[in-house]
Amino acid sequence: MKLVRYGRPGKEKPGIVDSQGRIRDLSKHVKDLSGEGLSPKSLAKLAKLKVDRLPLVRGKPRLGPCVGNVGNFIAVGLNYADHAAETGAPIPKEPILFNKATSCIIGPYDEVVLPKGSKKTDWEVELVIIIGSRASYVSEKDALNHVAGYCVCNDVSEREFQTERGGQWMKGKGCPTFGPIGPWLVTRDEIKDVQKLSMWLDVNDERMQTGSTATMIFPVKHLVSYISQFMILEPGDIITTGTPPGVGLGMKPPRYLKAGDVVRLGIEGLGEQKQVISPHRAV
Repeated sequence: MKLVRYGRPGKEKPGIVDSQGRIRDLSKHVKDLSGEGLSPKSLAKLAKLKVDRLPLVRGKPRLGPCVGNVGNFIAVGLNYADHAAETGAPIPKEPILFNKATSCIIGPYDEVVLPKGSKKTDWEVELVIIIGSRASYVSEKDALNHVAGYCVCNDVSEREFQTERGGQWMKGKGCPTFGPIGPWLVTRDEIKDVQKLSMWLDVNDERMQTGSTATMIFPVKHLVSYISQFMILEPGDIITTGTPPGVGLGMKPPRYLKAGDVVRLGIEGLGEQKQVISPHRAV
C-alpha cells in the first residue's frame, strides 16, 4: 500500500493511493497514519479494503507528512562510506545517532525556509524507516517485523550550526522545515529488498546525489535492532538512515542552498519530493 496524509497543515486526513495514482479517503477506517494506526493489525485491516470503492479525493490536495504525530525522529550519521569520505570523517565502527526535532517535519512539497543567519544549508536524500510496533532489545532477525514501511526524507542540514557551533549535530538538523517526509508511506510488503533501492537528488535540475541503499554501512535491520538496545521504539517513530555522497559540504569548493533554489529528490519505489528554498521568515 501507498498511504498518504492530505490537506492543510495540522488538518491532514489519511488516504491511500489507488492503482491509477489517485488518492482515496481512509477517514472512516483509520483516524490517522500515526501511532497505533500504523500497527500490524491496523495495516492488515486497511489491506483488506476494496480501494476502488473508497471515496475519491477530488482535485490535487496538498500532501502532508506521511506520518502524523511523530514521537521520535531519530537520524543516523555517516552511514555511507563514500559520504563519510567526502566529508573527511572516518568510517564509524558503530552507528552515529542524533535527533531531529519533530517540529521540523513538513510535507514533501512544502517550502524549506532558510534559518536566521544561515550560510551553509545543505541537502541529503535519505531513506526513512517507519516503526509499526513497539521495539525494545529486538534482534536483527526480528527487526523488520517491527517496521510498518518506508518513505523518502530530505535531511536538510545547516553545516555551520552542525559542526562549527560546538555541542551536538542536532543544532543544524532540527531547524523549522528541515524534515520533509513523504510523499507516501510505502508498506514493507511492497518493497522486495530495502537494501537495493536507487536514490537521487537534484538542485536546480543538476544531479548532485546518485546512490543506492546497497552501500549503507549499517543496513536497516541492524539499525532497528541497534537503536532498540538504547531506547524503546514506538509505533510512528521514524528513523532517517543516512545519505550517499554528493552533498554540498563535500564539493570543492562547497556549495550551499540559497533562496530560490529548487530541490528534487527520490528513492526507487518510494516516490519523489520537491522543495523550493525560501528566505528566512517566521515559521
